[in-house]
Amino acid sequence: MLASGYRISHHLRECHPHHRRLGLALGQGLDGARIVQLSSLLKPRAAATGDGGRRSRNRLSASCFGVPSQSRGGVPILSDCFSQQENAREPVSEGSSLVAGGIVALGKFDALHIGHRELAIQASKVGTPFLLSFVGMAEVLGWEPRIPIVAKSDRQRVLSSWASYCGNVVPIEFQIEFATVRYLSPEQFVEKLSKELGVRGVVAGENYRFGYKAAGDALELSRLCRECGMGAYIIKSIMDKNQEFFHIDASDLNERGQVSSTRVRHALAAGDMNYVSELLGRRHRLVIKTKGREVVSCPKHCFSAPKSCLLNLAPKDGVYNNCYIVNSQENLVPCGVVIDTRAIHVQMDESGVCDDFGIRDFQLLHIEFGDSRV
Repeated sequence: MLASGYRISHHLRECHPHHRRLGLALGQGLDGARIVQLSSLLKPRAAATGDGGRRSRNRLSASCFGVPSQSRGGVPILSDCFSQQENAREPVSEGSSLVAGGIVALGKFDALHIGHRELAIQASKVGTPFLLSFVGMAEVLGWEPRIPIVAKSDRQRVLSSWASYCGNVVPIEFQIEFATVRYLSPEQFVEKLSKELGVRGVVAGENYRFGYKAAGDALELSRLCRECGMGAYIIKSIMDKNQEFFHIDASDLNERGQVSSTRVRHALAAGDMNYVSELLGRRHRLVIKTKGREVVSCPKHCFSAPKSCLLNLAPKDGVYNNCYIVNSQENLVPCGVVIDTRAIHVQMDESGVCDDFGIRDFQLLHIEFGDSRV
């Protein structure tokens, strides 16, 4: 655990006497579409190819940060985060004419996993692909709020990465306020898609249910779409190859062995990043919201941030060696990560840090987790 009790100013005097203050504080109200400008902090020659074996990596353990009885000083900590809220490019809102004539994929797109990607692929084969999801469900249904799997500011990057699968077209998110459709019958919901929104067709998984109290299934969706003159494309679920994975609730009626956001959450909770990558079809990217004025390169090239500054779901507490900091050019710089009960700690290779950081303005720090297991 980091020796967080040390004052930052004391630590800076030990690391670099010529630095008198450290303006690292986490805040809000920043443009979430901008990635932290790390290109000037991280040397290009340290960029990794991402294949897991071509560059040297830190062999990291929790002890690299030191415990209070062993540490000679604190590590720069990104602190005082005010909120987990972030600004990002907003999805298309209800009532927008942009969705008219499009093909809408139906589902809960929390994780943007390979099953969701398959829905987008099928939609793109018929027309302009949209992802339709509901907002405000937790508030309406009284659910406990949950930190998202994909940071809001990172969703557009993920969707853009799907373009190569979707005929070089980037799927567009389309959101409907759940409160406006909560009590709609299956017939009324399909009518809304057809008459109000001008949707030309829908794509859904074979287990999809819709309408008030989930009264409608995929077969009824097909029938209702035909009656409204819309196309309906029902696809088979993408099955999870790891059927022996534990923690899955067998009483969940929606759990039939398919790839799901629930499985992604359980895999993250287990710290099995190889499994997480399989489910997502990409590395899990953690986004930390930061704001700073001065950054100091200390001997161990470490920094930390409290968990309150994480904009999406982190894996299980533990040590992760196969990780990367992503700079503004999407170059990957090897690093090691330790997650404890209160904070996330990052240690960079010496080759990945400039001798003098100078004055910087951190905004969003992106960390990718490679194929590793706690």
